[in-house]
Amino acid sequence: MNVVSFGGGTNSTAMIIGMYLHKIPVDLILFADTGGEQPHTYEFIRVFNAWLEKHGLPKITPVFYTDKDGNRLTLEEECFRSHTLPSIAYGFKKCSLKHKIGTQEKFCNHYPPCVEVWKSGCRVNKYIGYDAGETRRIQHAAAIDEVDKKYEKHYPLYEWGWDRAECVRVIERAGLPKPGKSSCYFCPSMKKKEIQALWENNPELFQRAVDMEHNAADSLTSIKGLGRKWSWESYHDEFIEAQELEKAQLTFDDLFPEAPGGCLCGAPCGCYDG
Repeated sequence: MNVVSFGGGTNSTAMIIGMYLHKIPVDLILFADTGGEQPHTYEFIRVFNAWLEKHGLPKITPVFYTDKDGNRLTLEEECFRSHTLPSIAYGFKKCSLKHKIGTQEKFCNHYPPCVEVWKSGCRVNKYIGYDAGETRRIQHAAAIDEVDKKYEKHYPLYEWGWDRAECVRVIERAGLPKPGKSSCYFCPSMKKKEIQALWENNPELFQRAVDMEHNAADSLTSIKGLGRKWSWESYHDEFIEAQELEKAQLTFDDLFPEAPGGCLCGAPCGCYDG
């Protein structure tokens, strides 16, 4: 039983394509959906599913967190209900363990083919997309993998020597668009350029992230917002203010077009006083 952990990004996409090229069977592809993934991730999954179907591979199976009553609870809903930010903003990885790893575990625990493998005394093969440049992650996981009684972990990208650049090339050769970075739209790990892209391309989602900061404001003590030491709202406002100030600046040449490049007296430094 071969289960693939699909993260929605470049590495896991290239890994699935590589498994197809290497004729490694794929029985199940799981994608843990927090409910707040970036729009480009959901769109890529739609495109990739068509590619998978065309090549005789199983479509991606989305899994998600449910509460004790069996109702879906997205990470965004959880944050708003608890008046907090994603745990990674505070330096923890609870959101990933709960909404990513935990949901896949729970699904497999109730998935008959996996249960049958375990009943037979064997382990389920789990394929993870760590590339050739992620030696430390694989080394860190080695001790845990060795004692895992349920799963035998495989890192094919590492075994094939595929680094990030090769993963991109594999995806392009398969005729697929680049997946883009996979993350929640309100992820505290996003870089400033990614936050800027969010407010430019998806302003409604950026506003939701700001609303999340406002909603959690009264509970924040050691951090200021999704940027940890700064809030996304303050970064946005300061960026826009600086941009508007720059646009408002008039150069000397604008003010005195008859004396380009210096003072009216002709001095290039602009400080000649006669």
